Amino acid sequence: MSSSSMPTHYLQASGMLSKEQLLHLFNRFSFLTSQPDVKKRVADAVEDKKENSFSFTIPFFVHCIVLFHFADVGMLDCMQEAIAVTTEIQEEIFQEMGIDPSFGLACLGKVNLTYENDQDLMIQFYKFVATEEMVCDEAEHGPDEFAERMDSQQKLQEQQLEMLNYMRRFHPDDQFAILKKLHHQMEDANFESAASVLSSEQIQEIVRRRVSPVFRSR
Repeated sequence: MSSSSMPTHYLQASGMLSKEQLLHLFNRFSFLTSQPDVKKRVADAVEDKKENSFSFTIPFFVHCIVLFHFADVGMLDCMQEAIAVTTEIQEEIFQEMGIDPSFGLACLGKVNLTYENDQDLMIQFYKFVATEEMVCDEAEHGPDEFAERMDSQQKLQEQQLEMLNYMRRFHPDDQFAILKKLHHQMEDANFESAASVLSSEQIQEIVRRRVSPVFRSR
């Protein structure tokens, strides 16, 4: 009898998933979500949600935008639909592995606590989470826009790395002041990703203001 056809009482539903089981899940999920038919499955679910949402709730969206300056509610619904499909895929993998899907999903919520000291597993876990996010993002925005977003994200990460390397030249107290300024900048920008970078000129100005008696007295 295959694991996918096992009665529920044969499925693992207690204890905690082992490292080997988790790594199998991560690898299997990464493989499946890279396949064209699975990508289409997620994209079709998002598209169906878009059509159903937009045809009935556009006035509600406009109302939200006018009153609350809220993000596109339809896009949030579509993202939730994409996550629902990727969750189904994870449940199917758990079934293949002889694990009760609800139990398996619950275990994923405990990985941070159970394996916090296993650096290798935690890295693979974060990659697994990032894979799910990328699958949902591609389904929501389409392959072309997704590729553009990934390119922009890569450039941003390069800028952030350059900023961090530049920061290391300064005293720890200066680095603290720089990070504090960066945090305030991101808060003011509602944590837009573009606000997560400071130029070398901005960093130099922060340090100059911190060490200068003229600015320190303010």
